[in-house]
Amino acid sequence: MTSRTSSHGSSYDRRDVGLLLLRLGTGGVLAAHGAQKLFGWFGGHGIAGTGQFMESVGFSPGKASATAAGLAEAGGGTLLALGLATPAAGAAAAGAMAGASTVHTPNGFFNAEGGFEYAATLGLAATGLAIAGPGRLSLDHAIGHVFDRGWMVPTALAVTAAATAVVVGSRNRRLQEKEREEGAEQFEAQEALFGE
Repeated sequence: MTSRTSSHGSSYDRRDVGLLLLRLGTGGVLAAHGAQKLFGWFGGHGIAGTGQFMESVGFSPGKASATAAGLAEAGGGTLLALGLATPAAGAAAAGAMAGASTVHTPNGFFNAEGGFEYAATLGLAATGLAIAGPGRLSLDHAIGHVFDRGWMVPTALAVTAAATAVVVGSRNRRLQEKEREEGAEQFEAQEALFGE
């Protein structure tokens, strides 16, 4: 993007300001959610409580899953807000939100009914930032885009997509196995009740 100088002599344009606001908002929200998981801040449950929840919705082991999600959200969100390593930061945050979306998908789209609207919005914003770049009001720009090269965008997104597919696929298999076991237990209980 070519630099445009305004009548006030600034080398920043509205795209840079818009990206800064989007990075600060998206990154700040993601970082706060990660801090809830990792440290129990802002009314969160910390690693132990989040780990129990993760285990209950099929992500196992729970504490490791909580740690990974918390790091992706807190780390990815902080880096997005700073505009540092933007491709990796956006991809990590998007992966965490894709995992969160799978938990909420059975409730439909809208957040009011517990749906995946909120997680999907954060994930799409993080992905968009990874692709668009951080703008000139960023640490990436200040250090010469060392961690923000063009080839890093598809690489970071592809690696994250593959890792997310493995994690979500494992979760889905666990949930299916649990459903089969519960169905078999119910069948055995009915046979015991009516078979005699």
